[in-house]
Amino acid sequence: MPEAPTTDGKDSTSGPLAGPPDRIQAVRWAVGLLAAQAAGLAVLTVLVVYADLVATATTVQGAIGLTIFTALMAALLGVFAWSLHRRRRWARGPAIVVQLLLVPIGWTMVSGGQPAFGIPVIALGLIGAALLLAPATREALDAS
Repeated sequence: MPEAPTTDGKDSTSGPLAGPPDRIQAVRWAVGLLAAQAAGLAVLTVLVVYADLVATATTVQGAIGLTIFTALMAALLGVFAWSLHRRRRWARGPAIVVQLLLVPIGWTMVSGGQPAFGIPVIALGLIGAALLLAPATREALDAS
């Protein structure tokens, strides 16, 4: 049985990211990027756990700290992606901060002799921040 149209102008049959396509496209891209970053960090967490188990760490505290940090960041990015997918406005600000923090991390990689890793990290941070700062993203989240 079809759902009755809502009176607030939103199409309730299209899910959380319903609305004019031009307004929600930036949000969809931002959600996809955050979800991809969360998945990448989840894979990195598995690799770090494996390295913790088979390698001899310089310090056990450092190894545990890195493992916990990567796991928490993966979870945090996943929460931001899910929350933005559900049009929760509160997630936009912290997600922007996390994206902008990728720029100095990437710069440290570039200046440390790892430009193959640092440049993509900088690019992902800038793209993610731009998507989240886009006026269409703000409008889509304000319309919810």
